[in-house]
Amino acid sequence: MRQFVQILLAAILAALPAAAADITVIHAGKLIDIENQKVLQDQMITVEGDRIIAVGPWKAAPEGARVLDWSGRTVLPGLMDMHTHMADIGQSNNPLAPLMYSASEAVLEGVQNARLTLMAGFTTVRDVGSWRAFNDVALRDAINKGIIPGPRMSVVGAYVTVPGGAGAITDQAIDVKIPDDMQYGVVRNADEVREKVRSLIQHGATFIKTLATGAVLTNGTKPGAPELTEEELHAAVVEAGYYGVYVTSHAHGAEGIKNAVRAGVRSIEHGSLIDDEGIAMMKKHGTWLVADIYNGDYIADVGRAEGWPEEQLIKNDETTDAQRQGFRKAVKAGVKIAYGTDSGVYPHGLNGRQMAYMVKYGMTPMQAIRSATLSAAELLGWEKDVGSITPGKYADIVAVDGDLMQDVSLVEHVTAVMKGGVLYKDEAATE
Repeated sequence: MRQFVQILLAAILAALPAAAADITVIHAGKLIDIENQKVLQDQMITVEGDRIIAVGPWKAAPEGARVLDWSGRTVLPGLMDMHTHMADIGQSNNPLAPLMYSASEAVLEGVQNARLTLMAGFTTVRDVGSWRAFNDVALRDAINKGIIPGPRMSVVGAYVTVPGGAGAITDQAIDVKIPDDMQYGVVRNADEVREKVRSLIQHGATFIKTLATGAVLTNGTKPGAPELTEEELHAAVVEAGYYGVYVTSHAHGAEGIKNAVRAGVRSIEHGSLIDDEGIAMMKKHGTWLVADIYNGDYIADVGRAEGWPEEQLIKNDETTDAQRQGFRKAVKAGVKIAYGTDSGVYPHGLNGRQMAYMVKYGMTPMQAIRSATLSAAELLGWEKDVGSITPGKYADIVAVDGDLMQDVSLVEHVTAVMKGGVLYKDEAATE
């Protein structure tokens, strides 16, 4: 009888509404409704646990609820960066620097990078690779377990690249052996591509990163030169598709971009030398563009000041303006665009700097914000959970002081950050 009473009491308690003490209410002065592309005034966002349960005009908060007064701020969904390198050391003037760090040192560097990224208001990222295979998987898992703070992560495990290609260490002497985990994704034919894709997915990758062309920051490669063939790229797409996983391609050169689009990749990274035909193909196939159009200025200024290799600086000069003009054309053509910065080339936590560049090169402020919220979520396939301030989605919410529609660069100074209902940052307003 006692056991029956205990079970009945537990059932009754479980059916009761949550106590007001479990509720957080945000008073938003301006709320960016990204789904309807509107700015709403004086709104109330109600959060229970890790999810948003209601959004509407401001009214009295439930008694006992925690109230966050963001009435002087613009409130928007947690920002999302679709091209980061968080689980690794940063770019420097030494191309062989990755060999000077152990895997443990690199992943611990990633712990700090994750925290900086979250504090900058980026609550979700797509990490597109680290030199040490599966460091990104370990970092993601540590965040998901609550061991360390950081954004939600989608990860690749390792670059899929040709020998000596864009995703390889290339500056060592010919008789120097590169550690196995730094060449985990090196492939020589379509069969090896299929094998590598299976292995990456089995060990925790949630999407696949292929290197379709050379790179700006990999010495000995040419950004315009194709590397993985269309056949090899298609093999990756087909194999990943069996597991419900998509493929993205690093592709600077026009021919490599078109190879990747024809192969069926979901997104093109960089797209620096894209031509009109490539833009039309991306529009037709629904291929996403993730273009790091701020990055060129950082490389030109800081790279020269720090003495980065001349080859890299020349290639950066040759691609920066072309990339921005291609981006402008892609925006005008209606190509799907998601926000991605290549953070890791520049210091983590500065992810917001690109937003103003996207407006400068053809987007409206609302389009730029959408690219870093709902569009990014759609690229990931996570739009049911993140990307907008909507009941049922995770309470990933950030705020800035001032009017974001008048000055989109305010995203460089996020003053409040909530991820999954947990408040990580809430700065007092400055006079």
